[in-house]
Amino acid sequence: MNKAIYIATSEHNSGKSIITLGLMSMLIGKTAKVGYFRPIIEDFKDGKIDNHIETVISHFGLDIAVEDAFAITKSKLIKKKNKGKIGEVLDLIIEKYKRLEEKFDFVLVEGTSFSGEGTVIELDMNVLIAKNLGIPTVIVGSGVGKTLEELTDSLYLAYDSFKVKDVEVLAVIANKVQLQNIKVVTEGLKSSLPAVVLVNAIPLISSLNNPTIREIVDVLEAKVLFGEEFLNNEVGNFSVGAMQLRNYLLHLKENALVITPGDRADIILGALQANESANYPSISGIVLTGNIIPEDSIIKLIEGLNTIVPIITVEGGTYGITNRLGNIKSKIYADNKLKIEASITTFEKYVDVDDLSKKLLSFEGDGMTPKMFQYNLVKRAKQHRKHIVLPEGSDERIIIAASRLQAMDVVEISIIGNKKQIENKVIELGLLFDFSKVKIINPIESEKYEDYVNTYYELRKNKNVSMAMAKDLMEDVSYFGTMMVYKGDADGMVSGAAHTTQHTILPALQFIKTKPDTCIVSSIFFMCLEDRVSVFGDCAINPNPTAEQLAEIAISSAESSLAFGIEPKIAMLSYSSGSSGKGDEVDKVRAATEIVRKKRPDLKIEGPIQYDAAVDMAIGKSKMPNSEVAGQASVLIFPDLNTGNNTYKAVQRETGALAIGPMLQGLNKPVNDLSRGCTVDDIINTVVITAIQAQGL
Repeated sequence: MNKAIYIATSEHNSGKSIITLGLMSMLIGKTAKVGYFRPIIEDFKDGKIDNHIETVISHFGLDIAVEDAFAITKSKLIKKKNKGKIGEVLDLIIEKYKRLEEKFDFVLVEGTSFSGEGTVIELDMNVLIAKNLGIPTVIVGSGVGKTLEELTDSLYLAYDSFKVKDVEVLAVIANKVQLQNIKVVTEGLKSSLPAVVLVNAIPLISSLNNPTIREIVDVLEAKVLFGEEFLNNEVGNFSVGAMQLRNYLLHLKENALVITPGDRADIILGALQANESANYPSISGIVLTGNIIPEDSIIKLIEGLNTIVPIITVEGGTYGITNRLGNIKSKIYADNKLKIEASITTFEKYVDVDDLSKKLLSFEGDGMTPKMFQYNLVKRAKQHRKHIVLPEGSDERIIIAASRLQAMDVVEISIIGNKKQIENKVIELGLLFDFSKVKIINPIESEKYEDYVNTYYELRKNKNVSMAMAKDLMEDVSYFGTMMVYKGDADGMVSGAAHTTQHTILPALQFIKTKPDTCIVSSIFFMCLEDRVSVFGDCAINPNPTAEQLAEIAISSAESSLAFGIEPKIAMLSYSSGSSGKGDEVDKVRAATEIVRKKRPDLKIEGPIQYDAAVDMAIGKSKMPNSEVAGQASVLIFPDLNTGNNTYKAVQRETGALAIGPMLQGLNKPVNDLSRGCTVDDIINTVVITAIQAQGL
């Protein structure tokens, strides 16, 4: 049974990180527990962490200590090799890999990526390690600077090097290929490789290959004078400020890094003003050469500007620094979420993920782990992209979430708010944001405003709503956003980051209304625990439901559970288990359970049952030995809002569980509420589940 895959390359700067991130994202959706291992890494300074390891462990939340994720550094490897002790290196690599293999269902092993002296031994070491670990390989090569024949030959040579040592090659991926050459490269490789080898090509993506200011600071050991919060700005090209300002401005390009001596105040201020001007391109930052700090009067002037880009100072002349900048290769850092998500999206777009996963995995783990659940959510949302409206454009969390959702390419987005204010906030936050792909709507200026007013008036005039009231309400972002959903101009709405639950759902109750077979709107949370995903309901909407309402909540929650890939086993929670308990509250739960059994005999349900008996197999079997649900409940229904809300928050805080939701159930079209204390990740997760809900309509 295959438990690992080895990613190998025979050259430096092949873009292997995209493959690593893409494969890891794919694997966590297919396998319960995935590990990550780098046999050999570049040397790193004391107190620092290897960037590849930090990025993968941090982004995917892997339960691996940094010291367990690698075996040896490059310098130590070379010393061992020179002393003829390569066998000791292999022993160490195998020992550390086997520890991970025992702990995880699948391990992604990332091969070497050396420059300089290490390049000579790189391919041989990759072959040797994969051979000794006994795992198959994916080979990655770069198309930069190569003809089709050169690229094909280099990848075939790498393939042959592994095959001659009896290492199975599952796939060959040509990376950094010109977009127009994707088809010809793929066909060329297929003609030279065996049919059993999967072949894919990934285009050169400029945004992934452009270095960030942070990387430039690290390589040049620069000092940051301004804009430290924008160090993730990408550098599209370099622009040396040596001529007079009036001529220099003509040479500025989008995302240019301005390079100029520190005493050229005219170039510095001119570039900053051009960055703010609508008539000139935006710049990514400014490098001041010669280790010259601008005079105090210039510093004071810069401090007073509205928009600050990173300004850094370095030692060395302009010519030498420009040459060094041209040799900097982009990396992906743990805190650059947009680059990570764009890498994963690129991988999924150009690599046949389904065929590759079939080759990689000879088994599937049992159950639904949190990582598998989250992976499957995003994958499902991408299959049929829906249009989600975010009414709270004045909240920066919404803008950040929208930027990341763009990078994930998971939904279409409309934001309700003031376009100029949103544009300024995007600049202030240093976000990558394509305004051509997001619709910014000011309700009163919208071409739909009058139609929405008239529609609302017709729907509510029998409730004593006047035309003047309808106009006032349609200026409200919640009402306008909900009307977009009602009219089919959006598929769903996510709100509540800056508004109360009542403000969010009242418009939906007024005119979207409940489904014909549903009498109550309720909510669930997907609780992503360490080893499973449970559904908690109702934890946000109904304070004290009746037995009939509780039964309706249970049925709706079971249907939601099933729709999201979780087999529903319903536990109707109370302070006693079985028939022993007495009192109005336990009687209500008992009655609700019987209603569900009569309405939906196909559902597995138990109640009343205590929480520990519902989720702990040993306790469940001791208290209710003949139950199909006890000890393995996946849908937990609380008797009232007080119990449900406090329990989900207690579980979340005490276990570190991720709570996705609340997701509203029972409405004709999806409208979901956020907590006013929500994080950006909460917003993204809620948008994704809203999109999936919309797919089912």
